Amino acid sequence: MSAPRCQRCGAEPRDSARFCDACGSTLVAAPTTAAYKQVTALFADVVGSMGIAAALDAERLREIMTDLLERSATVARRFGAGSVEHTGDGVMALFGAPVALEDHAFRACLAALSIQQEANRLAAEVARRDGLELRMRVGLNSGLVIVGEIGSGALGYAATGETVGFAQRMESVAPPGGVMMSESTARLVEHRVASGEPEWVRIKGAAEPVRARRLLGVSARQGPDRPGYSKLVGRRWEMAVLDAVVDRTVGGSGGVVNVVGPPGIGKSRVAREAARAATGRGAEVFWVYCESHTSDVPFHTVSRLLRAGLGITDLDRDAARARVREQLPDADPQDLLLLDDLLGVADPDVPQPRIDPDARRRRLTALVNSVTLARAEPALFVIEDAHWMDPVSESLLADFVGVVPGTPTMVLVTFRPEYRGALVRIASAQQIALVPLDDSDITSLLGELLGPDRSVRELAVTIVERAAGNPFFAEETVRELAQRGILDGRRGAYVTQADATDVNVPPTVHAVIEARIDRLNPPAQRTLNAASVIGARFSAELLGDVGIDPEFDELIDVEMIDQVRSIPDVEYAFRHPLIRAVAYESQLKSDRAELHRRVAAAIESRDPAAVEENAALIAEHLEAAGELHAAYQWHMRAATWATSRDITAARQSWERAEAIADVLPEGPDKLSMRIAPRTMLCGIAWRLHANVAGERIDELRGLCAAAGDDASLAIGMAGFVIDQAFQGRIRQASALASEVWSLVEALGDPTLTVALSFPLGYAQGHGGGWSDVAQWSNRAIELADGDPSMGDVMFGSPLALAHVARGLGRCCLGLPGWEADMRRGPVIARDVDPFSCATAITYVYFPGITLGALAADDRALCEVDEAFRVAQRSGDDMAVAFAQVILGVVLVHRDNDDDRDRGRQVLAEIAELLEHRGHSLSELRLLEAYLARENYRCGDRDASISMMISVVDEMTREGQLLSWGMPATGVLVETLLDRGAEGDAALAEAAIERLAAAPAADGVVMREAWLLNLRAQLARARGDDDAFRDYVGRYREMAESLGFTGHMARAGSLTTQRGG
Repeated sequence: MSAPRCQRCGAEPRDSARFCDACGSTLVAAPTTAAYKQVTALFADVVGSMGIAAALDAERLREIMTDLLERSATVARRFGAGSVEHTGDGVMALFGAPVALEDHAFRACLAALSIQQEANRLAAEVARRDGLELRMRVGLNSGLVIVGEIGSGALGYAATGETVGFAQRMESVAPPGGVMMSESTARLVEHRVASGEPEWVRIKGAAEPVRARRLLGVSARQGPDRPGYSKLVGRRWEMAVLDAVVDRTVGGSGGVVNVVGPPGIGKSRVAREAARAATGRGAEVFWVYCESHTSDVPFHTVSRLLRAGLGITDLDRDAARARVREQLPDADPQDLLLLDDLLGVADPDVPQPRIDPDARRRRLTALVNSVTLARAEPALFVIEDAHWMDPVSESLLADFVGVVPGTPTMVLVTFRPEYRGALVRIASAQQIALVPLDDSDITSLLGELLGPDRSVRELAVTIVERAAGNPFFAEETVRELAQRGILDGRRGAYVTQADATDVNVPPTVHAVIEARIDRLNPPAQRTLNAASVIGARFSAELLGDVGIDPEFDELIDVEMIDQVRSIPDVEYAFRHPLIRAVAYESQLKSDRAELHRRVAAAIESRDPAAVEENAALIAEHLEAAGELHAAYQWHMRAATWATSRDITAARQSWERAEAIADVLPEGPDKLSMRIAPRTMLCGIAWRLHANVAGERIDELRGLCAAAGDDASLAIGMAGFVIDQAFQGRIRQASALASEVWSLVEALGDPTLTVALSFPLGYAQGHGGGWSDVAQWSNRAIELADGDPSMGDVMFGSPLALAHVARGLGRCCLGLPGWEADMRRGPVIARDVDPFSCATAITYVYFPGITLGALAADDRALCEVDEAFRVAQRSGDDMAVAFAQVILGVVLVHRDNDDDRDRGRQVLAEIAELLEHRGHSLSELRLLEAYLARENYRCGDRDASISMMISVVDEMTREGQLLSWGMPATGVLVETLLDRGAEGDAALAEAAIERLAAAPAADGVVMREAWLLNLRAQLARARGDDDAFRDYVGRYREMAESLGFTGHMARAGSLTTQRGG
């Protein structure tokens, strides 16, 4: 960091000097590295300089121009310009760099108006002496620039960016003697200056006119009655405290209240509410603002506060002195002269008393305190932003407020956490620390600002997240979005067509935070910048690994970061996400890229055992560093690791890899890099309830055809097959499954065969192709040869699911070994990953119980409970949903009413979820049949049967009769026969015969079991005892021979009911 010219007077400092020798102002070191800054650029130039030059001799011209430019430069520096340059006949000044200023636009406006005043004074002299008209134009523009030393520094400190050039364009269209602001500057000073109506002006380099406004003057800052403020949200406890102090003040016992909090947290808003409360109780309110550009002006704050309290703010000197003497008739005349001087209304013709400074201070304190003690009416004095107060005022006010507690006077002071001045140490003061608002409070605030339209809801959620409890940040974000045209309409009635990614850090917020960062010592700044690259949380160890010697104490003191963990390692986090955003965005992209590279390398090397777990983080840093090939590989590794742990995270990594591959330059690997993530996104779409495989599959087909990559096509198509089945398109999915299996067999890749046997078999089973299911899964089991993870492309353990699928296929075909297979699958999956385990248990019990192979006994309920716990542990929404499905199915197949009632409730909830997502619709049809049966049991008879008929009809159309159509037909027949209305037996018989006639390539023994069951029920309903006994006997024999415990229980129930 280098010591620049004094920002106040422009004097060159001595080496290592901390204060300016010329004016005494504190010197702030300027950063030597280039950075992004929010600034306001000011251009001032002489009107008609060529004509003036022609009318004057060179010596006189030089004298005038030198005087004018020096006056202009002095004014600019007085208001905080960090850089001032002469530009021929004018001046260019930069506000907000090298040291950031949160009010850079306002300071520039003050400087522009003052430059015109100085120019007018000089113009009067030139007109009198030279008979010439001297006028200036001034232009202002605000925006983002890159600032820093040019080259090695020999070319000086400079700002780069269109913001600077645009300010010059504003100067060119300003009227002689006037100031023209760009729209960006006008927005930043909207409530602090008086401006003209918007004008459309033509400027060089712009094809269309641009909006601009004339700067007319400075507006007085308004107190509690300023319009446009949002309602107060939250702060109930804080306002209760302030109300109590106001009440005590009105009763004669005032006090001092300090309200402390970071920028934007609501200090001013709370002060306004306190002022309204005081006014409502008859108290007079006096308001004074401390401002950053006056923090070096002695007596500035105390003078303004006393002028307000004495009622002389708007009076001229003579009237002000007279009013003071009216109010203090018994004061010592010398003390009144001292007070006149403090108030800035002294008579220049009357000499000040010659008195020691300490004695002056004691006498002034005694005089002011006597006024306070004599006050009979209640009053509230509000001092805002005391962190900007000049030291002299601070010291005097600390003396003045000492007598407040014994009077009907309340003093409310607001300041930021970094303020450590005398007003903090007042013994009797009560302090209120404002903390971030709850998300619900920010949501309420945004409801008032944005309105109720559905289009702004997602945007509101994003703003709540970004604001992190800071109401100013939320309000400024809405304001900035409206100004950019992202929001259409008016306050409280906005609509938008944009998505939530359009939310940026507003310039006003950026400037506030940037100014706080620039006040940090260099080591703290370096720590903050590096931490912003690491992430929201960071450690000293990682900062050290990237070459930073961290400085945390100052950052914690000024509430920019917090220590959030001590054990096992100390960890820190940004106090607010926007602090991180501003620190990050202020660094040059090249500097950030280098830090990202170092962070990625540090994460990879620090813990080799966790490198796969950290793959996504490494990928993010490499992508931010511009290392796209490496980032792609790490994203793919991250997705592979996450597939069995967090499928949503896997999807995000594949999508990031896909986006990178698409923007890479052409090369030999680009096509394969584009194919790989798309393959997996198609392959796992069904797990994400995304239903996007169909949207991607044509693109994948084209890429795979171009590359001759049939293996990737097979994986993507398998995902498409199961996705179609999950959407209830069984005929299409079943036919496509056969095509893809043929492709898989042609490829002859054992790993691929194992990987895809279950997703393809799933669709085939739904269509009743149980022979294919048994054969395909058997082939996978043979090829896997006991390796539970072979082919773990879509599932953690394809072998476990192959056993379940083979067991189900054998079960439906009446082949031996089915139960051993179905029991074996979950055992294998338990040792692999939670999702595979939950899936295996699901595909044992959902078909097992609904088809009648398994009974809904206590063992089933116990294993289903385990599946639910495992699914929750997996964190996979689909696994949890499936676990709920089988829990509901088991419960509605139990014998007692309590279980069935609970099952009905579970199925109703999960059916609504699946319907909402448009997912697992093939299973949903069967769930709807069971729900209809339970609703029938509870008295909703006719509507329930209509629902059952609709479900079975839909299953028939989609070719599901030989899968879930069997139990659905069973539910329909049983319920029709129970109702026994005219024609119900005929409807039941038609349903039975439709099931019997459903075409099948191989003998589906499970259908025969169901037909025996249903025909026995029909015979009983018709009173045909012989037929009933025949069907039941054959039914029981078949169930017992095949080990179908569910059907065995049903056979026993039929016999019991008949005997009854």
